[in-house]
Amino acid sequence: MQDVNEPSDQRVVQALRIDRNDPTALHEQAAAAIRRAIADGEAVPGQRIPQTRDLAAVLGIDRNTVLRALRLLRDEGLLEMGRGRAITVTGNADTGSVTTKAKELLEYARHRGYKREELIALITRLP
Repeated sequence: MQDVNEPSDQRVVQALRIDRNDPTALHEQAAAAIRRAIADGEAVPGQRIPQTRDLAAVLGIDRNTVLRALRLLRDEGLLEMGRGRAITVTGNADTGSVTTKAKELLEYARHRGYKREELIALITRLP
């Protein structure tokens, strides 16, 4: 298990900032900070990032708030949260943006009466 004091973790930790005066929800700010660290190359695919308790301590926010941020990033395909509290970067900025756009497309299609399977069929027919 990596220690938060290892150099690669330090770069990630140093990049993380929360602005309590910002009206953006804390979990969104935490997710954005980690997302930016990934986009800037401070956290790369395959790298483990600090555990939730360490991230919470550095950010000065509740551990559950950090978990909520990490779940967002997991859903975007940027992180994998494994057993034993290991958190690994699995994607890059492009992976996250494509996943976000795909979710937006799915939501757009659902609002217009398309089912997920119908949208997939439509996409597979595209050249």
